Amino acid sequence: MSKTKAGGKTRQKPPRAGKRLGVKTGQGKTVKPGNILIRQRGSKIHPGQGVSMGRDFTIFATTIGTVNFHQKHGKKIIEVIAQ
Repeated sequence: MSKTKAGGKTRQKPPRAGKRLGVKTGQGKTVKPGNILIRQRGSKIHPGQGVSMGRDFTIFATTIGTVNFHQKHGKKIIEVIAQ
């Protein structure tokens, strides 16, 4: 009898690198137009004032200002408020 189970194909594959998703700029930080705020899969967080969403659901700043997170009607919103 063997002490260890037979390793199938899934056990032999090397680990894969992460996709580096998540929040890139926190609450209260100052941003410029074009700065990436969030990388996500699907619209978990929705764009508000001063930000826009790319076709891969990346949220980026369109104006100069301060990052602000809040909820509106149960949805998480991120916006950039001009100084």
